[in-house]
Amino acid sequence: MTAYTGQNLLDALDSHGLGDWQGLPDCIGARFLTGDFATGLDLVAEIGSLAEAAGHHPDVTLTFPHVDIRLTSHDTGAVTERDLNLAGQISEAAASAGVKSDPTIPALLELGLDTANQDAIAPFWAALLTGDASNVSGPDVVDPSGQMPLLWFQDCEEHEVPHQRLHVDVSVPAAVAPERIRAAVDAGGTIVDESQAPSFTVLADADGNRACVCTLAARP
Repeated sequence: MTAYTGQNLLDALDSHGLGDWQGLPDCIGARFLTGDFATGLDLVAEIGSLAEAAGHHPDVTLTFPHVDIRLTSHDTGAVTERDLNLAGQISEAAASAGVKSDPTIPALLELGLDTANQDAIAPFWAALLTGDASNVSGPDVVDPSGQMPLLWFQDCEEHEVPHQRLHVDVSVPAAVAPERIRAAVDAGGTIVDESQAPSFTVLADADGNRACVCTLAARP
């Protein structure tokens, strides 16, 4: 089965006439402008029927004004003909319903972290973001629940920890926060400041990169 990535993916979208869709890292995405919830719900139902018939299932997000869709073949870690074929069927269903796409919208947020010590800090970030220090695959921290953006590690030379101008806030239910903090500490992290707990607790990985576990508890 051909796996499409990079320029080959863009060429495949063009050759298949999939103007509604954009190529993203390891997937293709589309936004359909339904304009109201009922129209979006109908479109999602039709997408569900197409997916069941194809035995291949997209990630679908339904909101009041639009439906976002992402397609990938998880067994290959890339886009394949299965995705391109289903994308074409989804576009046809949207067109039949009078729903247009906005191909300028699809985007994907990833977080890249420079480190010379991936093995030391990866479990901390997996525990912090997902609650499980084992959710590491190669250079990536992967959230099975799909709530967190992909975090990946880029190799660099050892260096002193600079002043950190950007950090990660992870908001969780108040009842979950203590266990999430414990998991991050058990995975090699340290508590830097807990003076504002339970509103937020500042932690750091073995490289000194800081992040906060946040809750709504005790906030005005």
